[in-house]
Amino acid sequence: MSGEADLIKLYSQRILALSADIPHQAPLALPQAEAKKRSPLCGSTVSVALSLKDGRISEYAQDVKACALGQASAAISGAVIIGLTRDEVARGRDQLKAMLKSGGPVPDAPFDGFEVLEPARDYKNRHASIMLTLDATLDAFDKALEAAA
Repeated sequence: MSGEADLIKLYSQRILALSADIPHQAPLALPQAEAKKRSPLCGSTVSVALSLKDGRISEYAQDVKACALGQASAAISGAVIIGLTRDEVARGRDQLKAMLKSGGPVPDAPFDGFEVLEPARDYKNRHASIMLTLDATLDAFDKALEAAA
């Protein structure tokens, strides 16, 4: 097997492992805000519920109905999302988008786990699914801030 084929196999195994272990799937009893995002191209959906404390995510839940790439994205972000500010989530989302769409670098920590999705650059029809979790998180974050104001 060539080195490139080995790399693709490695990424596939990592992506499948991530998609099988999505954190924060239990619903929140009383979230401050909820948001749902859907990719019209593939039909993937992600719903997010969260609560904030001192401007940071204190509780988080996600319901992910997406392809393996969207599920892996939810697993990566879910693993680091607690404790983040809106600006930190937005920066990670913007860096992920740049990585996928314009060949930008892997997002900075804590979102550096998205490096596993670098091969998805070539699959533009999956970009929206990969972005869903962070987009829904920012939408819910904004709703929570608006409700608190």
